[in-house]
Amino acid sequence: MRIRTVFLAATATLALAAATPALAETLIIAAPAVPEGFDGDALRPGTQNVVPQVYENLTRYGRKTDEDGREMLDPATIEGNLAESWTVSDDGKRYVFKLREGVMSPYGNELTADDVVWSWEKSFDQKRTGNFIANVSNVESVEKVSTYEVAFNLSAPSSIFLNALTLYVPGIYDTTEVKTHATADDPWALEWMQDHTAGFGAYTLDQVRPDEMAVFTANPNYFRDPPYFDRVLYREVPSAASRATLLLSGQVQWIDRPDIGQIVQLMDDERIKVMDAPGQAMMAAWMNPNFKPFDDKRVRQALNYAVDRQEIIDSVLRGYGDVAKSVVPLFVDGYDPSAFHYDYDPEKAKALLAEAGYPDGFEVELLYSDLWWWLEPFVIQLSGQLADVGVTAKPVRITGSDMRSRSAPAVRDMPFFTFESGPIVLDPGYTLYLLAHSKGVSNRGDYENAEFDALVEKAIATLDRDERLEYVKQAQAIWMDDAPWVVAAYPRTFEAMAPTISGWVFHPDNHERWYDLKSSK
Repeated sequence: MRIRTVFLAATATLALAAATPALAETLIIAAPAVPEGFDGDALRPGTQNVVPQVYENLTRYGRKTDEDGREMLDPATIEGNLAESWTVSDDGKRYVFKLREGVMSPYGNELTADDVVWSWEKSFDQKRTGNFIANVSNVESVEKVSTYEVAFNLSAPSSIFLNALTLYVPGIYDTTEVKTHATADDPWALEWMQDHTAGFGAYTLDQVRPDEMAVFTANPNYFRDPPYFDRVLYREVPSAASRATLLLSGQVQWIDRPDIGQIVQLMDDERIKVMDAPGQAMMAAWMNPNFKPFDDKRVRQALNYAVDRQEIIDSVLRGYGDVAKSVVPLFVDGYDPSAFHYDYDPEKAKALLAEAGYPDGFEVELLYSDLWWWLEPFVIQLSGQLADVGVTAKPVRITGSDMRSRSAPAVRDMPFFTFESGPIVLDPGYTLYLLAHSKGVSNRGDYENAEFDALVEKAIATLDRDERLEYVKQAQAIWMDDAPWVVAAYPRTFEAMAPTISGWVFHPDNHERWYDLKSSK
């Protein structure tokens, strides 16, 4: 009854909004929930969907067209964004950025070096997402050189530093505005950021109504051309089926991350446009080597031989996925599948289990959550395949919050669990550090190998591409042999929108940029 009530209320409100002349250039998005906060360093449900629209950084990826003429990011090209240019010291350890002059926030305050320094110091102090970006990029400090010049001091050369600066975190804040809301107990104004924004991006938060919607308006002072849509209504519609119905009826123009079942149904409907891109986040089951029986590499390898990946792709992803042959996604420079040797071989899996002392297999809980639509069907398929080699993997569902907290660096107490994780920086060194280095924040299974760590660190600190990619290749081989994950597939990324919408470009954080979108209505 509650879902039906929410659906009817949302339908009435959305229909009214769509019919209001004043909202002629309004983009209406149906999402599972209203964001629970707007601080890019404290990602809560829904936060990551919207902060890229508000906060930007010093650089951005260039653009190119694919063979079909569709625009896409070019990871090989880094352009200026809030910064117009930069210089690098001979030792590669100091970057000085010249900021664009006249970049204004929605509050009418101009971007200066003080904003950049304060924003990075905020991330350093919070010791969360932005601080990890700084650590993996070797950033030691950020200092003001002049009003429009800011310097980044690195502990060592970094091949990923400029790529990392394409992210929305650490976002650059309008500190003139933010500081008016800071207090002695809250020097970074984090409480204010729960329902306010102050960036230099294309949009700004106008209002947020919990359990109903967040309203964003275009930044009237944006330094690039004005966005097509002058307002975005980010509506809460908890039911995935209701979101699809609203899209089909033309009451919204975009729905948040539909599952593959919906995509298959929507693909042939002329009322919907479906677009896709290769996925960068892997479908996998993680094995923590600190727990038996996963402390034995032979067990981890055995489970990888027990998996029929193509069957999982066909049954769970309806064929829309690629076999995962490396922790580095297929389209990231340096991807190397040559070390993958886990073709489906249940007999070899049984032999390895017997060699490891488990001739009759073993029993283990396989934890999963509701964070992504494919987790439950994947767990069902995987547990069935593992049963064929004598391993009883009992599916146990936990909440998404529990999954995130129990896989956090300070805990990591789950022996066997499923998760989706991938890089938001299109660089192999960043990917390997993020997901598998002993200090990687997304190394949720607590994998550790000193030789692997050393190779990743060398790759990050090496600026010569060929030498760097050789370290990346060696690291991938070690990781694949150690087999800390039961690798399965890279699901493709899909977006469903009104047929009038154009301009979507895939971003590695899997969130559209509203600035890119236009309507032909």
